[in-house]
Amino acid sequence: MKVTIDNHPPTLEEFITLRAKVGWGDTPLQLAKSALDNSFYHVVARNDDTLIGMARIVGDGAMFFYIQDLAVEPEYQNKGIGNLLMKRLESYLSTVASTGATIGLLSAKGQEDFYSRYGYVGRTGSPLGLGMCKFV
Repeated sequence: MKVTIDNHPPTLEEFITLRAKVGWGDTPLQLAKSALDNSFYHVVARNDDTLIGMARIVGDGAMFFYIQDLAVEPEYQNKGIGNLLMKRLESYLSTVASTGATIGLLSAKGQEDFYSRYGYVGRTGSPLGLGMCKFV
């Protein structure tokens, strides 16, 4: 396996396909296009020319950054691909997130330990509350 990491976004088809393969459902083409176009940082992992992982960062680029869609093709999970993606994200964030910025993410259930390795902590409810989200 020859894995390469780069900062180009996945194609629309790759994005839609990988999201479906990891169980995130079907993403309409126009919604996928808007999501990719409005992300300000992308990282992908490829085995030769085949997309095997991706992640992106959304937010305002100053105070709030949000790690979104960190996904690894199921057959490549638990092989260090997610770590490669996170290291690239963290490297980028170290250059753009100034003191006082917030970096957030929603962890898939059972993946909290993965993100804790990079300094992310669960919100316990004190002092900031547990956090909330709304799915449309």
